[in-house]
Amino acid sequence: MGLLLDSFWRAAAYCLRPRVVALSVLPLLLMVALALGLGYFYWDAAVQGMRAMLDASTLLASVWSWLQGWGLGDVTAVVAPLMVVLAVAPVLVVVSLLAVALLMTPALVALVAERRFPDLERKKGGSFIASVVWSVGSTLLALVALVVSVPLWLVPPLVLVLPPLIWGWLTYRVMVFDALADHASKEERQEIFRRHRSSLLGIGIITGYLGAAPSIVWASGVVFAAAFFILVPLAIWIYTLVFAFSSLWFTHYGLAALQRLRAESAGLAPVVATSDVLDAAGPPAVATPALPATSSAPSLPLAPSPSNEKPAP
Repeated sequence: MGLLLDSFWRAAAYCLRPRVVALSVLPLLLMVALALGLGYFYWDAAVQGMRAMLDASTLLASVWSWLQGWGLGDVTAVVAPLMVVLAVAPVLVVVSLLAVALLMTPALVALVAERRFPDLERKKGGSFIASVVWSVGSTLLALVALVVSVPLWLVPPLVLVLPPLIWGWLTYRVMVFDALADHASKEERQEIFRRHRSSLLGIGIITGYLGAAPSIVWASGVVFAAAFFILVPLAIWIYTLVFAFSSLWFTHYGLAALQRLRAESAGLAPVVATSDVLDAAGPPAVATPALPATSSAPSLPLAPSPSNEKPAP
């Protein structure tokens, strides 16, 4: 728990650094370009296709007519853009996560290692190709789980539980691998996964719930549709900042756990703890080594004190 809280506040403090804020803008620019390109070429067609699907449903048609009877006007004109946005949002989230993992995470890991762990050996246990394969594979598994769990979202409590759990699992898988890929060997990474699985998964779940914060931005479909080009970049930037915080949290936790693991393997854990105490108390006194006994002078028992000694007859 101490390592968990220590890495949390360190990650929060690092998010205020200008370098981290500047790095969070890079994936944002990529996401904005992607959103604008898709919106320019496919927005009208997507909205029309979604509206056709809504109008083709007999059940929904009765609902629309009932709402129009209450004076709400053309409801499908408002619902269709909202449904398109809700359908595209998971794709934007996944692409944003991959962009952070590929663009931001290496720079953030280097920043933390440079400032906090400059003497930590780099064993290069994971290559860039391995990181990409691991991230893509984990993302595909998360998308499958997301699609399979969509019917369960109709149950009110589960819609607030399942998506953050899936995103938390995905964040945990991707971020931990990237945080340890440069410094830890394959065996060390597997050992950290085994020892700290519950804590790392807890970090992923917490950050998964934090990733739901941009939902407030597009809570109103009318406002979102009217300010599409303003709210989409804002929502993506919030996602990116949350992912940057997640990367920093996993990096601080993972590298600190790696440092402890290597200290334990070398039998240096008590030495490190003692040095922390000695640094606070001052330099230790240097003990004088005992002189070895010579072979020519055998050890003799101690003589009695002179006051009690009697002269020999």
